[in-house]
Amino acid sequence: MTPPDAPSTAPRTWRKPPFIANPLLRYGLIIVAAVYLVWAFGSLPFNWARISEGLPRAARIFSGGFPPNLERYELLITGFKESFQIAILATLMGVLLSIPFAVMAARNIAPMPIYVIGRAVIIVSRSFHPVIVAILFVAAVGFGPLAGILTLTLYSIGFVGKLLAEEIEEINWGQVEAMKAAGAGYVAILFYAVFPQILPRQVGLSMYQLDSNLRASAVVGIVGAGGIGGTLMNAFGRYDYDFAFAILLVIIAVILLSEGVSGWVRKKIW
Repeated sequence: MTPPDAPSTAPRTWRKPPFIANPLLRYGLIIVAAVYLVWAFGSLPFNWARISEGLPRAARIFSGGFPPNLERYELLITGFKESFQIAILATLMGVLLSIPFAVMAARNIAPMPIYVIGRAVIIVSRSFHPVIVAILFVAAVGFGPLAGILTLTLYSIGFVGKLLAEEIEEINWGQVEAMKAAGAGYVAILFYAVFPQILPRQVGLSMYQLDSNLRASAVVGIVGAGGIGGTLMNAFGRYDYDFAFAILLVIIAVILLSEGVSGWVRKKIW
């Protein structure tokens, strides 16, 4: 018989605490979310008649895409070459320009007026979808790859600059204090105490942004900003569904290849 003062030997099971401790608030939020979903689906103007009429057209489009047609591979190669050029140039320009804006937007190394300017530039760069920005640049500089390069450069500044600024704010401050104690200036501190700590993150972000820009270059081309997107839009406009489907398959293959290459590069770096 176990003495009354002996510790209990029954196994104890650990349970993860809920995200919201108050059960009334937790279940109340769930009910509110469910009511909102029902209201949103009920109030949106779905045209079910048009949807039912569109299903046969969708089936006709997909059936017309088989088998894919690669007879006009010259157009395919030309469009993808332009997309690669847009993505690579935009990534290089965007990453290089994002570094000074990230320094400006890092609260721990930038004075308040500079911090506000840097954050404002990054917020504006991230506020609009690349397609909207591409439409504006097409109207400003005309159709072609220049509009795509400018669009994806601005897009890269917003994404990479934000993440780099957050990375700078989380650096080991001991190296910075050591440089200050040695009498180093602001630029020397950046090059020898700040940038070496964010370099691995910078390389990883650059590779990811190149993947993202390669995908986005196909999208912005639909509105006339160069790349394979224009070729894809023209194929749909001529009802060449087999050629359009071939373009889509090649886009998927290129993205998968770029993902594999970027993953291999990241493993070699880290």
